[in-house]
Amino acid sequence: MKSLLTIEHLSKTFTLHNLNQQIDAAQDVSLHLDEGEFIGITGKSGSGKSTVLRCIYRTYLPQGGTILYQSAKYGEVDLALAPDRTIIDLRKHEIGYVSQFLNVMPRTTARELVNQALLEMGKNPLTASQETEGMLDHFELDPALRDSYPATFSGGEKLRLNIARAMVKRPRLLLLDEPTASLDQSSKLKVKALIEQLMREGTTMLGIFHDLEFMEGLCSRRYHMQDGRFHETAG
Repeated sequence: MKSLLTIEHLSKTFTLHNLNQQIDAAQDVSLHLDEGEFIGITGKSGSGKSTVLRCIYRTYLPQGGTILYQSAKYGEVDLALAPDRTIIDLRKHEIGYVSQFLNVMPRTTARELVNQALLEMGKNPLTASQETEGMLDHFELDPALRDSYPATFSGGEKLRLNIARAMVKRPRLLLLDEPTASLDQSSKLKVKALIEQLMREGTTMLGIFHDLEFMEGLCSRRYHMQDGRFHETAG
């Protein structure tokens, strides 16, 4: 099977200037992710899980190591070194990211958020509008809320919107940072159904979870992160 993402000896350190202290968030992390695979990552809060995902998405710049991504457009790209313009283009067309938090422009409605994600991929307005409504229907976002600003939403509504915005693009690589953190059981099942659909369509995924029950039947491999390092686990 062809590898889509290969991480070798990734390291990320944060400096706390006020305490004159350094924190090693990720140390010598190596991982390969094959096309169509779903790898799950577990570990305590502060163990470095989100740091790895943010280095892949290039929210953080790592201090060392390589993050080799096989892009459909650019061929092999080291995400640790690629120009910002390349990273922005990959985020628009190939790499999705779902976090627990929704950061959006204050005057953008829920419907506009999802629709914009499709328009920036080059979808025509009619198709984008139809796919937007289908995704918002799937996550049962109240039609009365769709033209409202997400700042007024509950935590669960914001998270459902965040997931909808990332998944509607059907990215080649999807990074999931606690995608079910504040969801009720019904919403979790909808996320799981969509993940399974994306897997059938060929999306490759790397996800962080505390909900081990949710991971059952989804992940082809699991890693446990402790003290900034990966340890492969059974099951």
